[in-house]
Amino acid sequence: MADEQTLTNRQFDEALAACRTIFKAKLGDYGPSWRIMRPEAITDQLFIKAKRIRTLQTTGKSAVGEGILPEFIAIVNYGIVGIIQLRLGYSDRKDITVAKAMELYDDIAMQARTLMIAKNHDYGEAWRDMRVLSYVDLILSKIERTKEIEDNAGMTTVSEGIDANYFDMVNYAVFGIIKLSHEA
Repeated sequence: MADEQTLTNRQFDEALAACRTIFKAKLGDYGPSWRIMRPEAITDQLFIKAKRIRTLQTTGKSAVGEGILPEFIAIVNYGIVGIIQLRLGYSDRKDITVAKAMELYDDIAMQARTLMIAKNHDYGEAWRDMRVLSYVDLILSKIERTKEIEDNAGMTTVSEGIDANYFDMVNYAVFGIIKLSHEA
């Protein structure tokens, strides 16, 4: 079990590093322009990415020539952006530096990793026996839950909040990246 956890932690770190590289490159292209996005718009962007993966899985065809892996990376990055937006609130303009955006990204990525380690301990590496399509369906389910919470002005009675759903989406997407990168 300890060897599997060590492998998972290493693979998780590798997948997050790949996501971070893309995030940083995009910040270089257009800065933290996502700061203007309200959480609902980020949830919809996550929906678009997850829905595209599901369509690619179902049809086996890509009209634009991009595969599933880049969409999982986008889900990780938009999930992290969503958490940043929940914490800072949205802005009418780019109001943080690239360096600050990277600092926030790294902090949330580390929190996602910590959550994964705790849940992975409790669930005993169950994600390794799951299918990639299940990660997508779980992400889509989390998106629907998030939409409901957003439509209820963030109020829940017994459920976790939007941030918890974003964290779960990030972690399921990282598992998808690991599966596609290491078990293909």
